Amino acid sequence: MEKRQVANQTFTFHRYNTVIVGSGAAGMNCAVHLCEFMGRKGPENPAERIVVVTGGLALGASRMSGSDKQTYYKMGTSPDVPDSAEEFAKTLTAAGCCHGDLALAEAIGSLPEFYHLVRAGVPFPTDSMGSFIGYKTDHDPSERATSAGPKTSKFMSEALQRQLERYGVTIADKQEVMHLLTVGPGDSKRIAGIVTFDKSRIYRVKRTINVYLGANIVLAAGGPGELYKASVYPKGQFGIHGLAFKAGLAAENLPEWQFGLASTKFRWNVSGTYMQAIPRIFSTDKKGGDEREFLAGYFPSISKIATNIFLKGYQWPFDPQRIENHQSSLIDVLVFSETQKGRRVFMDFLHNPAGSDSTETFDIEQLKPVPRQYLEEAGALQETPIERLLAMNPPAIEIYRENGIDLHTEPLEIAVCAQHNNGGFAVNKWWESNIAGTFVIGEMAGTHGVKRPGGSALNAGQVGGLRAAQYIVNVYGCEPANYSSQEGQIDRQLVELITRFDRYKVSGGPMPKQVIKAIQSRMTASAGHVRQLSDCRRALKEAVELYRCIQKQGLMSHGKKDILWAIRAEHLALTSVAYLKAIVELLEQGGGSRGSHLVVAKDGIEVHPGVINRATGEALKFKPENESLRSSVLQIEYDRDSRGLFRCENVKVRSAPTDRMAFEPAWRDYREGRIYGKDNR
Repeated sequence: MEKRQVANQTFTFHRYNTVIVGSGAAGMNCAVHLCEFMGRKGPENPAERIVVVTGGLALGASRMSGSDKQTYYKMGTSPDVPDSAEEFAKTLTAAGCCHGDLALAEAIGSLPEFYHLVRAGVPFPTDSMGSFIGYKTDHDPSERATSAGPKTSKFMSEALQRQLERYGVTIADKQEVMHLLTVGPGDSKRIAGIVTFDKSRIYRVKRTINVYLGANIVLAAGGPGELYKASVYPKGQFGIHGLAFKAGLAAENLPEWQFGLASTKFRWNVSGTYMQAIPRIFSTDKKGGDEREFLAGYFPSISKIATNIFLKGYQWPFDPQRIENHQSSLIDVLVFSETQKGRRVFMDFLHNPAGSDSTETFDIEQLKPVPRQYLEEAGALQETPIERLLAMNPPAIEIYRENGIDLHTEPLEIAVCAQHNNGGFAVNKWWESNIAGTFVIGEMAGTHGVKRPGGSALNAGQVGGLRAAQYIVNVYGCEPANYSSQEGQIDRQLVELITRFDRYKVSGGPMPKQVIKAIQSRMTASAGHVRQLSDCRRALKEAVELYRCIQKQGLMSHGKKDILWAIRAEHLALTSVAYLKAIVELLEQGGGSRGSHLVVAKDGIEVHPGVINRATGEALKFKPENESLRSSVLQIEYDRDSRGLFRCENVKVRSAPTDRMAFEPAWRDYREGRIYGKDNR
């Protein structure tokens, strides 16, 4: 560690072999594996060569997000149902736009990483013989899912953190990332480190800024949850996508979000047993009066309403292919339609679903065979939803009680919310980005295609951390960073950074929090689960104008805390441009309704005769998916000279390798390190 003055600001420099940004389950796992692999290579005190840098150790989606029984998706572990890595990979790539080599790597690494978590202490349940019992999740043809309860990812992060603490790895907490430092031109460019604002010392007279230099950088800072107003991400999860774009990282599949019903007072997904308990869903006016059984006017019977509420349990993400003929995603459309009218929507666990006709009453015996059999096998045929939920999953009730909501006495307010981005930054099969030495794991990595089975993101983060650690240690080695010859390049960036933020103090630009609210409202209105090309073009134009305004005028800042918000607002503004640019590009290519978004079209498929497009006053219709685009992935890169700030291109989906070697030559390639060669990237 050394201190150095640059632009009248003291910077504290730290040098490591690997700097990991983000302390969620993916980042923690990568750090653990780095310690394991470096320990085998022989350097003394390998933990001293690794740092985990985080904006808040107890924050982020891994620590603060979940559902009824948060799913971890892995290869099957049933003693009597066969599974294979190839079949697993086929499931991940089934809806297209997913690289086959990444899917196969996630499949092959699935069980090693699952058992790595088991050994770390994550309490995944077994039967008396030790079998890890599975269940079906969304987009899952098998029973590959398991869960440690509503807090599965939290348990994962905590268990991995305990391992890191035993190793002695430094966790630099309360560090707001301000900038990614780059050195070298063109193809030789590297990300040399990160610059952070120390939030723990924000009220000191002098601001504290750290520079963490690394021979390798691992970005694991999660998704840009604060892009949307209607979001189930933990509050404050901004991500660092804008900073990564400016550093030169390419991204893929950005339009492919996952949207679903979630509670809004306490941000939590209401999937799984919340829906399988079959609660009543109703709406009110803004003040909570004028209750309406709004679903009743769109489904032919209470039995059909109840069955589709149940099916939302494992068909939870909004899916335009499950709308026609009164399928489960019609519920998402109707909930959204109510909120667009200015009404509020609630889930009520005290009462069963009701119809508009008082003579028609809920009867669990009249359910369709699938929900009826499920509830019978689960021992959940009780009279009320809260009793059924208690029978199936008591922790699902407890998680709300811990956050000040008692499902025994009050309904849950819900909305269709952004939950997960299937896109992210482009990586190869070792999770290395287009910039050598920089790896992207967890939700920041764009390893998913149009759809993914529920819980596969947790598996992807663990496997990505493993693969990145393997490549770092075996290819780039264990030595700390040495950028002495590039000190001038680094200093010039630090001067520019300080000059820009000092200018914010006297700026006539907008207030950062106002900018963030404007971004969130625009993204929810135009880039959510219902999209229209003309509207998205308008939103993109506004987003570009906002970002250029910030670059020209700066942002209003009255103190050090405002600087934090200015940092977030600036890179979130660029992030919103990237996502809108990618969405417009996909719509212009005729992508249609796929994944978790519906594309409005005048001559498309009618959602339901009673569902109106508020913009036209006509029946809401949507364009079906253009399946010809499944064989390519939409890639996007920052281009400051471009009119739209970004350039896009379609890249062909990489196929899964099919060559199989005999044991002896495979053993030779492993011993000689050829598995990490250029041909194997």
